[in-house]
Amino acid sequence: MSSSTPLAVPEPAGRSEWDAWGDEPAHLPPGARAIVTALLPGKAHPVPRRARPTLTASRLGNDDLAALRGVVGADHATRDDDVRMLHLGGKSTLDLLARRLDDPQRAPDAVAFPADHEQVAGILDVCVGRGIAVVPFGGGTSVVGGVDPESGAHRSVIALDLSRTAALQSLDETSLLATFGAGTTGPQAEELLGARGYTLGHFPQSFRYASLGGFAATRSSGQASRGYGRFDDLVHALRVATPAGELRLGRAPASAAGPDLRELFLGSEGAFGVLTEVTVRVRPVAAATAYGAWTFPDFASGAAALREATQRGIRPTVLRLSDESETRVNRAMGGHLTRLRGALAVATCEGTADEADANLAALDAVFRGHAAKARGEDPARSWERGRFASPALRDTLLDIGVLAETLETATTWAQLPALKRAVTDALVDTLAGEGSKPIVMCHISHVYPAGASLYFTVVAALTTDPVTQWRRGKDAASRAIAAAGGTITHHHAVGRDHLPYLEEEVGGLGMAMLRAVKNALDPTGIMNPGVLVPTGEDRP
Repeated sequence: MSSSTPLAVPEPAGRSEWDAWGDEPAHLPPGARAIVTALLPGKAHPVPRRARPTLTASRLGNDDLAALRGVVGADHATRDDDVRMLHLGGKSTLDLLARRLDDPQRAPDAVAFPADHEQVAGILDVCVGRGIAVVPFGGGTSVVGGVDPESGAHRSVIALDLSRTAALQSLDETSLLATFGAGTTGPQAEELLGARGYTLGHFPQSFRYASLGGFAATRSSGQASRGYGRFDDLVHALRVATPAGELRLGRAPASAAGPDLRELFLGSEGAFGVLTEVTVRVRPVAAATAYGAWTFPDFASGAAALREATQRGIRPTVLRLSDESETRVNRAMGGHLTRLRGALAVATCEGTADEADANLAALDAVFRGHAAKARGEDPARSWERGRFASPALRDTLLDIGVLAETLETATTWAQLPALKRAVTDALVDTLAGEGSKPIVMCHISHVYPAGASLYFTVVAALTTDPVTQWRRGKDAASRAIAAAGGTITHHHAVGRDHLPYLEEEVGGLGMAMLRAVKNALDPTGIMNPGVLVPTGEDRP
């Protein structure tokens, strides 16, 4: 059964606030203030939020605005400060600090809201002809400088907000394929699919706000990646508007028709063009979910257990392992974790009730062989309830003078211990040298037969120069990742923040290939200047 009529789209969650991750401030867990007091006594320098910013003046002329409105309509292109304020860039700690410390705020010169592929293509034509840079904008959740309003060598820049493209355009229930407008958010997609009994199953921490186009453009990896796959695994086809013309990529489940050109746009972050439609693989909603949690004597034994389970082909939907430091901090926060020691692993398994239970039992058998102790369902259920809330805690912690930021990487199982030590040591040594010894926590967030992703969380008292404090810490960690053979990013994309380290990973010839693609598809360089391909206008 197939449907090709676009379905009504539910209203998205409210746009994230201009200076914070979400729409509502996060409340600190019960033990958070005690942790800050005990571990960071008398050192923190709070950075208060602003009531309302002053924005840089728009450089877009009246004739430019009229040309944009000629494509999308008078109501869907604007220089209004209230709209520009919601498109200042992403949501990294550096972004949030800039919005508390700097004035005026660097803003796009206008925001345009196309409704479909044709309007996106029309806007690109206008911007090529008028020398206006274009930053594609989905949910604005980039944490690597991927949606900053950079004009590069151009006289102005617009944010191209894709929210009006949100739609389930077709659902092929025979092939289990769904085509969405790229601006469809994660919750919108799940609600539209759920009404038909299907799910995409992609749940990153940015799920509440991010768009499917953004998932594809950043090679997102959701928390259920072990069961459902990374987002790039889910993509069947793409429709792309570029300054040089339209591309429709992907027509069969597999092909030998040369290199897979979809790969040029998965992870391209708007540097080559705009993803306007995304066709993804979907599956029926699972009948049952089984939950499990275990503690291991230490992180090393837990990692060995995850490796064995993965290489034996056991496929839970979610599989995560916190190191001793992260388990200890979570325990100090209160709740059911107060009795846990060692390294905590949580898992969920989906399918029929029998399939879910059997998968969990297989996982349990492997884990017990590595000295794990089963801890019941509660820790996994608790993690699931709070899995989208963590990013918003950064806002509240900044209020009390605490830096909380994350970074991630991936490597082979053989290199995992050395990489974890190298990054931890780099963060501790550098941030202590900046005047605030940090707490560094780590968990395995995604697993593969050959290796795993390491996701680090860093907590430290803010110094009087918090921007320099974190820039130096992130730089030290990034250099440690490169030296230890890890990837500079597993699922946060390159953006502007990781660009200085990209050439070491892909090589000079690899960078030349990216520049060649950029020149072929975007010869005037209007697409998201400074992302993925250096322009000389990179983030300072």
